[in-house]
Amino acid sequence: MPKMKLMYSPTSPYVRKAMVLAIETGLDKSIDRETAATTPVAPHPEVIRRNPLAKVPSLKAEGMVLYDSPVICEYLDSKHRKKKFFPARGKARFNALRQQALGDGLLDAALLVRYELTLRDEGMRNQAWQDAQMKKIRSALDQMEKEAGSLKGAPTIGHVTFACALGYLDFRFADENWRKGRKKLAKWYDTFAQRPSMQATMPPT
Repeated sequence: MPKMKLMYSPTSPYVRKAMVLAIETGLDKSIDRETAATTPVAPHPEVIRRNPLAKVPSLKAEGMVLYDSPVICEYLDSKHRKKKFFPARGKARFNALRQQALGDGLLDAALLVRYELTLRDEGMRNQAWQDAQMKKIRSALDQMEKEAGSLKGAPTIGHVTFACALGYLDFRFADENWRKGRKKLAKWYDTFAQRPSMQATMPPT
């Protein structure tokens, strides 16, 4: 398969999502990773050139530049012959897509809090805004806990997104202690996190 180029940040949970899927499907050897230090207030020029939204990841492949992680992951899933992470049709497909949306929504809220705390001057921070985002995170976690018992069988894009979202909370929101009161979800994650794809994509400490 021709080489692909992934605009990459080692701390981005969305990049991690794409790389976990690439490793799981054996496509990681066909991807050249191009690291770019970028933030919402100081985007890297090459990130903007690849993606007008100035976000990572973006994937250059077959003369196209694809973004964001749901699109990249589905593209990668179309390029291998193993068990698919995006079910082809029916209830299974829409359940996987819904779980992906839930995990991505948790990450969206977490990143908004992260940016508020690290990029906004202290005097301009909005506690009510932070509280609203944290409420979304906890609500998403409670829903994941309800679904943890059904996270069995071959992994889907829903499993991958849940795992990357929970890993990001461990990385950036350790004080939140998301495992408290969510034993089923914690047990599932601690097992899934041992997969080689998850171990290989852990963010730097």
